[in-house]
Amino acid sequence: MARAAGSAVKAASSRNAGKMWPWLAWALVIFLADQFTKTLILGYYRLGDATPVTSFFNIVRAHNTGAAFSMLADAGGWQRWLFTAIGLAAAIFIVWQLRQHPGQRLFAFSLSSILGGAIGNVVDRLQHGYVVDFLDFHWQFLSGVFYRGHFPAFNLADVAISTGAACLILDELLRVRKSS
Repeated sequence: MARAAGSAVKAASSRNAGKMWPWLAWALVIFLADQFTKTLILGYYRLGDATPVTSFFNIVRAHNTGAAFSMLADAGGWQRWLFTAIGLAAAIFIVWQLRQHPGQRLFAFSLSSILGGAIGNVVDRLQHGYVVDFLDFHWQFLSGVFYRGHFPAFNLADVAISTGAACLILDELLRVRKSS
């Protein structure tokens, strides 16, 4: 009897593993797009170069040795390994969650978006010692908060992570609403 139950659990786990491949493919698309754009920036821009695109958007080359908003950027180097370890731990946890819940589409989309972005930034940290950022938005009304109104530069990995986080919140709100 116990053997039959174990076989059923293994079969269900195997089916879920097969269903998670589209989500891993989405994470790979994000990772590849992120790395491709960063390679272009590294190839065509020097640190600090900027190209105005609109009155509120520039393409720039910036290096971020810290976390979001350059937190801990001047911490002396140890933060590189901390943020790399956090990114790798998050990736392992996300793959485990994708294996457990591949049929929950919004949840899996959210996690796979975060996964692709996290791995993109981890690769940067390992390869360069910093994350390559290049999207620079600026508005005068932000001048009181950010230098000259420039929101901190970011990259496609950051967009994917932020989108995934927003979708995770939406997924939870919908789940709570459904259970009420």
